[in-house]
Amino acid sequence: MILFDREKLYADRILALDDKGRSVTYGQFNAFSGELYRKTGGKKLIFILCENTIESLLGYLGCLKTGIVPLMLDSHIHPSLLNGLIREYHPEFLYAPEACMGKIEDGEVIWHTGGYCLCRRNEKLPPSLFSQLSLLLTTSGSTGSPKLVRQSGDNIDANAQSIASYLEINENERPVTTLPMNYTYGLSIINSHVLMGCTLLLTTYGVLEPSFWEFARKNKAASLGGVPYTYQILKRIGFMDMDLPDLKTITQAGGRLPPGLHKEFALYAKRTNRKLFVMYGQTEATARMGYLPAAKSLEKCGSMGIAIPGGRFWLEDEQGGVITKPDVSGELVYQGKNVALGYACSKDDLIKPDEWKGVLHTGDIASRDSDGYYYITGRKKRFIKVSGSRVNLDEVERLLKEQYEGIDFACVGSDDKLVIFTDHLIPEAGEDILEYLYRVTGIGSRAAAVKRVDLIPKNESGKTLYKKLETTADNRE
Repeated sequence: MILFDREKLYADRILALDDKGRSVTYGQFNAFSGELYRKTGGKKLIFILCENTIESLLGYLGCLKTGIVPLMLDSHIHPSLLNGLIREYHPEFLYAPEACMGKIEDGEVIWHTGGYCLCRRNEKLPPSLFSQLSLLLTTSGSTGSPKLVRQSGDNIDANAQSIASYLEINENERPVTTLPMNYTYGLSIINSHVLMGCTLLLTTYGVLEPSFWEFARKNKAASLGGVPYTYQILKRIGFMDMDLPDLKTITQAGGRLPPGLHKEFALYAKRTNRKLFVMYGQTEATARMGYLPAAKSLEKCGSMGIAIPGGRFWLEDEQGGVITKPDVSGELVYQGKNVALGYACSKDDLIKPDEWKGVLHTGDIASRDSDGYYYITGRKKRFIKVSGSRVNLDEVERLLKEQYEGIDFACVGSDDKLVIFTDHLIPEAGEDILEYLYRVTGIGSRAAAVKRVDLIPKNESGKTLYKKLETTADNRE
């Protein structure tokens, strides 16, 4: 992989610093990778339970470097969801924090490294892996959906190079982690900075904690990224008045930033001589597809920008025809080397070759202005973004129907607002549903609500009429 081409030049350079005062060099990472390869034997499927720690970072990068194929999962994943994925995909290894070992139904610890353990499973039916397959990410991680995105090393390289180019990343950049490592946006920050030999600042603190800002200031954080919810928090805690002398760049992705908030942060960036990059992406494109140049943050406020270097956008109408006129909405289509290989829904899919051939129909509805800048106006697919994480509404329905057998559910929503409709709600049941949802998926009650209807509307073939529910979704109980 190009990602590691210049690694020998970086041998003594610090790869990462963490909030416990520890550090690791690029040279030490190289040694770790060799040991990981010896322990696993090469191209095997491994599940990594991620945290923003040195051990987690080494595991991820070590897999990419040696050809081991990781599925990246949140270390807080519910045990039932984790073991469901294990039964579906049959990984031969798991790499997880010691505190998570109780979640794993079977596995022999063969290597302790820091606070992480490498476990070998007695797997009799390991999956066959496509030669170019390098990484697996969930499409809706919080629900434990078995649907994964298959990414290649070329996908990762291409996206890292594009991002490093338009963000003008050099070896002196120091990004501080604000996003989980199992999230495509978080990984894109890691990849693009490792490519350039930067030092990553790893912390498990959140932006609401004073310790996060102490760590960022002490270690001279040069950039930070966030989803729309992150920026709402930053405004609330007085970020714009903070003394952060080394901060140069702030980035945003993971959903549409409200135009008002976009404008406030664009004005802040202009006033403080910093750069704000609003970006657009999906896991299916390895991470980034579009970005709004910092110089256009105010002029094109509300836009998700233009295609990244090496990529191309166009719009299609409902018949698949290309829309050439400005200010006409259609489905946003992207072409680039970072478009993933395709989906996997079971272990048998991991041997599949490249199915998408560099073209992705995003499922997002957008328009393009006369200057060529794109604006997202809606979605075709049943996904929403909750705190930046993509949530598959159909998967939430599936979880609820499995938990509450015999009760019908229908989910609708927009970014940061999930509404659960049910036709069988007894007093106090709404709180029980929300508590279950939070326990299993991490979706909190502030981002979700339960509403009772007499009957969930369906058509003659029994399909839910979501449009009818969407008209009442704002009147939540």
